[in-house]
Amino acid sequence: MSKDILNFINGEYVKNASGRTYEKRNPVDDSLVGLVHEAGKPEVDAAVAAARAALRGPWGRLSVAERCAMLDGLVAEINHRFDDFLQAEIADTGKPAHLASHVDIPRGAANFQVFTDTIKNASTESFEMRTPDGKTARSYGVRVPRGVIAIICPWNLPLLLMTWKAGPALACGNTVVVKPSEATPSTATLLGEVMNKVGVPKGVYNVVNGFGVDSAGAFLTAHPHVNGITFTGETKTGAAIMKAGADGIRPVSLELGGKNAALVFADCDFDNAVATVTRSCFENAGQVCLGTERVYVQRPIFDKFVQALKGQAEAMKPGRPFDKATKIGPLVSKVHQKKVLGMYQKAKDEGATIVTGGGIPDMPADLKDGCWVQPTIWTGLPETATVVTEEIFGPCCHIQPFDTEDEVLNMVNANRYGLATSIHTQDISRAMRLAAAIEVGLCWINSWFLRDLRTPFGGSKQSGIGREGGLHSLEFYTELRNVMVKY
Repeated sequence: MSKDILNFINGEYVKNASGRTYEKRNPVDDSLVGLVHEAGKPEVDAAVAAARAALRGPWGRLSVAERCAMLDGLVAEINHRFDDFLQAEIADTGKPAHLASHVDIPRGAANFQVFTDTIKNASTESFEMRTPDGKTARSYGVRVPRGVIAIICPWNLPLLLMTWKAGPALACGNTVVVKPSEATPSTATLLGEVMNKVGVPKGVYNVVNGFGVDSAGAFLTAHPHVNGITFTGETKTGAAIMKAGADGIRPVSLELGGKNAALVFADCDFDNAVATVTRSCFENAGQVCLGTERVYVQRPIFDKFVQALKGQAEAMKPGRPFDKATKIGPLVSKVHQKKVLGMYQKAKDEGATIVTGGGIPDMPADLKDGCWVQPTIWTGLPETATVVTEEIFGPCCHIQPFDTEDEVLNMVNANRYGLATSIHTQDISRAMRLAAAIEVGLCWINSWFLRDLRTPFGGSKQSGIGREGGLHSLEFYTELRNVMVKY
């Protein structure tokens, strides 16, 4: 049964003045999930106004301890309604239930807990000095909320990546207007119910649904009363948001595209390397910003590794999210399926050797209308090939042999992106040398997707600006003021 997916503004679910809606369809079988009410400029204006009013209202008068206690209640209520969030996330994304239940929902809740702990323990500096007339003065820092934060979210991990931003924003005392991806609006909208349930004041958390250009996204990022913009998504959109933020000199935090590499040396723990690269290439159907699309394998084990990864890819059974045999879900939408299949064709046109995959899997009749693609592996392309240089965001990778450390370092760094990498070797000296030399924001050694949420997260080069995570998030979500006292 389909439903209306409304905007959430000032503590209430509202339709839009224009009456414009669009269909949200399940990527598993193309069934109708619901009609999404697209926010226009009036709805965005109302959401920002509500957020501004909440800053001056009861939310702004709460102490840090009171605010954090309310957010701790939010965590408890998300966990209480775990199944509702799980169903909403799966309806939007089609991902396997075991993945969403172990990653998306628990990590989404944990993001609030991590940042309440952070802000309760955040300190500022204090200095004493002699004044020119021989008296004493003390200078100290005061941390204050930045204001109204616009949160622009991606569709691959909708709840997790939205709360990764809403968690620190709210913990620091800001108010937020969230624009979820048009493809995955459900969990951000559902969270409004939880906000009301635990007593979060009206206007603190708002959601406006819609698209980017000439829609909610553009209206929100251009709004003069938005004090900061945080975005996760593709680099082209990030550039447009950065331009919008320049009007009014408003700060931006951008986690953008990536073309992440895995380096596999001959001395690696072979089984661990195969298992880890399988996850990094194919988990969530390759729709992970930190996922691997370039694999570099030292020549002595190249053929063996290619065959082992081929076996793992071919064992990934597609199917319905709650089928325990399902190992891989669909892509998020028909639009994205078309893009990924276009890149599959591009690899073929440019002369790739297709080790496995390259098309659409043969699905049962009831799933044939879903957004399925095969896990795909290529070899044989030059480093200048399109699928080696451009982000695809699907379950695929190109595997390239290498001989020396310097050779692979040069290939890995010869890319405009710099988000993440993984290094597989038993030589810890080599691993640490490369970790310092590879131009990325995150590096794993003999692992992938491990995250300590207290550490800095973000990309280098065209993969982003700024760092979030732990105390590093406070650099964006708060402003520091200096107070000088002479006595």
